[in-house]
Amino acid sequence: MSRLPLIAHLDADAFFVSCELSMNPHLRGTKCAVGGRERGIISSASYEARACGVYTPMPTKLALKVCPDLILLPHTSGIYSKKSREMFDLCETITPVVQRNSIDEGYLDLGPCGFKTAAEIERRMRALQQRIWDDLKIPTSFGVAPNKLVSGIASKARKPRGFTVVAPGDEAAFLAPLKISVIPGVGKKSEERLAAQGIRLVSDLFTRSESELKALFGSGWQEMLTMARGEDDRPVHTDHEDAKSYSVQETFMEDISDFAEIERFAKGMIDELMPAIRADGKRAKTMTVKVRYPGMENSTAGRSLTEATDLEAPFYPLVQPLLKAAWTQRRPLRLVSVRFSGVEEKGAQLEMFGQTDEKKRRLAAVLDKLNTQGKKSIVRHGHQLGSGTTTD
Repeated sequence: MSRLPLIAHLDADAFFVSCELSMNPHLRGTKCAVGGRERGIISSASYEARACGVYTPMPTKLALKVCPDLILLPHTSGIYSKKSREMFDLCETITPVVQRNSIDEGYLDLGPCGFKTAAEIERRMRALQQRIWDDLKIPTSFGVAPNKLVSGIASKARKPRGFTVVAPGDEAAFLAPLKISVIPGVGKKSEERLAAQGIRLVSDLFTRSESELKALFGSGWQEMLTMARGEDDRPVHTDHEDAKSYSVQETFMEDISDFAEIERFAKGMIDELMPAIRADGKRAKTMTVKVRYPGMENSTAGRSLTEATDLEAPFYPLVQPLLKAAWTQRRPLRLVSVRFSGVEEKGAQLEMFGQTDEKKRRLAAVLDKLNTQGKKSIVRHGHQLGSGTTTD
């Protein structure tokens, strides 16, 4: 094992809000959030808003009730994917081995960089953190550790603008005093169940016998102990799929089991991604929905249209069947994501109903512009008006 912490985890702080604040710096330090009005959902909240009780995903109506002076910011077309690409491009000035996990977080393998000391690693990574702020005005938190598991936990230890280094050999000591919920797969309900058994901290796991652990975690008890010791041998995978696809994911603070709520959330992701696709002059043909259970198991389902498009409406009817295909276990979900692939340049498509789609496209462009300017949309999608499923 290397004597240096060679895996870094980058986690952008309140990414969507930070992107909006990069264009509206006068709002820094205020209680603000990105989300739709009325029956919308908060997709990102500033730390000031979080201190007031706003969380993600929270219905906007409830957010405004718990935080009456909350400033609601509309999604700005194309800015999130642009800032994400620029952020990870800066990471690749340090190392070519960058794993872009999602739009706002990823791993860096520092092994190829030839660093000689831990101090050199810290200096270079702090410089990267500062450059991301200087160039993009996006605050980030970094965790630097011997492996992906510990670096991912370390990046969240001192948010926002955190920087935590865990030296090789210190993994277990770093994790021991932390809440048991930092272990992947331990959600709010699991945390409550374990607390009832006297297990509140990671270190509490090591006070229990093998039989007690088996009773609590079943066949996964050994994996739980492995993670509690901070052991992880997963490599950092370079994947430049982001250049060929657009994706966004949301990890829920509490596991969600309501199908209609998940469906509405997934459709909201279409609304978020498609303006970015239009802004880049692209069209997409394939949509993939991924769900993640509390135990960190993933399941995906995808479907392609006959022709690529840059309109939301053709993809809405795919959400329900794709969710049903992916969500096969009747268990709550920890995460949901939507990804568009099969991306083409606009000029590459011949449309059977060109005039009709062109009218819709012009309307979409107008709405994108209104949202970019921060004005309230005159036309809304059906799922933004109510909780029931609609066809658009």
